[in-house]
Amino acid sequence: MSRYFTLQPDTSEDRSHPLAGGNDLPRRTSAKKRKKSGAVNKATVQKHKPTAPSPAVESKAAKYKRTGHLTINGIKTRVQRRKIQAHTKKVRQSVLQAARAELLLPEDVGYLQADDGEETFELLQRDIADAVDITSCTKYFDLDLPQFGPYSINYSRESRHLLLGGGRGHVAALDWVTKRLLCETNVMESVHAVQWLHMPTMFAVAQKSWTYIYDSQGIELHCLKAMDSVLRMTFLPYHFLLVTASEKGFLSWLDTSVGKMVASFNARSGRLNVMKQNPYNAVVLTGHTNGVVKMWTPNMAQPAVSMLCAKAPVRDLAVDQRGVYLATVAADRTLKIWDVRTYRALQMYKLQSGPGHVTFSQKDMVALSLGSCVEVYKDCCRKTVSSPYLRHKTPGTVSALEFCPYEDVLGIGHQRGFTSILVPGSGEPNFDAFESNPYMTKQQRKEMEVKALLEKVQPELICLDPKSLGKVNVEKMQEKVEEANKKLWVRPRTIDYTPKVGKRSAKAKRALRDQQTKAHVKQLQQKKRAQPKKQQKQSGSKNVLDRFKPK
Repeated sequence: MSRYFTLQPDTSEDRSHPLAGGNDLPRRTSAKKRKKSGAVNKATVQKHKPTAPSPAVESKAAKYKRTGHLTINGIKTRVQRRKIQAHTKKVRQSVLQAARAELLLPEDVGYLQADDGEETFELLQRDIADAVDITSCTKYFDLDLPQFGPYSINYSRESRHLLLGGGRGHVAALDWVTKRLLCETNVMESVHAVQWLHMPTMFAVAQKSWTYIYDSQGIELHCLKAMDSVLRMTFLPYHFLLVTASEKGFLSWLDTSVGKMVASFNARSGRLNVMKQNPYNAVVLTGHTNGVVKMWTPNMAQPAVSMLCAKAPVRDLAVDQRGVYLATVAADRTLKIWDVRTYRALQMYKLQSGPGHVTFSQKDMVALSLGSCVEVYKDCCRKTVSSPYLRHKTPGTVSALEFCPYEDVLGIGHQRGFTSILVPGSGEPNFDAFESNPYMTKQQRKEMEVKALLEKVQPELICLDPKSLGKVNVEKMQEKVEEANKKLWVRPRTIDYTPKVGKRSAKAKRALRDQQTKAHVKQLQQKKRAQPKKQQKQSGSKNVLDRFKPK
């Protein structure tokens, strides 16, 4: 205690201690007297006024706005106005908080910068691996599997696990960061596509006849015979829907949480070997041989949108993470960038040879395959570029392309195995641990799975514009009002109304029954009174033994 306080004697003469015999002791006064005498000094409470956000925060906040400003002019009651104002304030605070958190993100994106007279696409992967740290250097590797190709690949959402599917039956799941093998098997029939489900504990394999679901140990869990001859697969994580496109032209949506087939119909476009999803609105896109790209939802048997994207068959397509850009490659050696919001072409590039596959990264880089060569383009959506950002040659013909989430890595599946190359600046450097956590434990994975199931979005809500779900269809409402105003007189509909008799009519029934009983008794009494009385015989003398006489 002596470290913080020093006790000093009180030498003032006007204060007297009670033990010292002083008579001028302080008297207690009630609160009312102090209030009347003015002894109570009211402290001025200064409310904390929130400071205005900086211009940097305001510029970042525009990205996190979900809805426009709500007006309270048409709200009549004061209570509802206060509720709307409180809700608007909460939304504003959440947007500003997200913008401030983005300014504090520790990581930043890095790109390749070539020297004077050099181009970045001239750099080899060996040169890039030698220039980076040892952790990033291990992400460049090659798996030589020449016997079971061509390979289809798929990265998990948290970017930790890799799934390989060979065309001749080889299926393998591994932690590609530590190179730890989870399972490996041969299904003894052709494999057309592989897909991770909501967690890296289950994956689906499209085999020759049917679709199978395995766990992370390679044990078969389900056989989906309703999904036969599948060529392409994708998974909608927020809806728990496994979407497949078959050789017979059927599109199917399966709810993996309950095992129910949500929708399945024939697209009437022949063999479906090109299919991708729009991550923004969960709409499925398919490419066809007549150059048309169609957008599908499980709620409609007809395409929601049909776009003529090329004059030749569409080889592949891809949509970016924000759902803004659509990239299509066709057999006429063209790469086109489209604006999905306006359905207009933004850029068109003429390629050296026929492209095979195309994919988007999290930072809007575009990778496409030209036979056994892979080219990566940077900023090709917003402006026209004349040369690729990176170029890499694979030992076999490329059969699959996919960027790894949250990593500067591009996975390439080809005829002779799998190759992982480094693409600086392609991945998002900061991840949201509540969305997808690469370092989650077993307990965190269980909690995340339960949370995802509780927040599952129903398939009926899949539409082209997700923001329209919370809006009022003003045009349709106005049409209904105008139609109602045009009708001068409307004949009311005949309603067959049969009132229900419930417990409330029990007392009325009892009273009616008592009333009927009283009326019946009264009627019997009146009849009895109306009958003539029998005259009794008068006898002169009465005897005790008269009762034994015959009557």
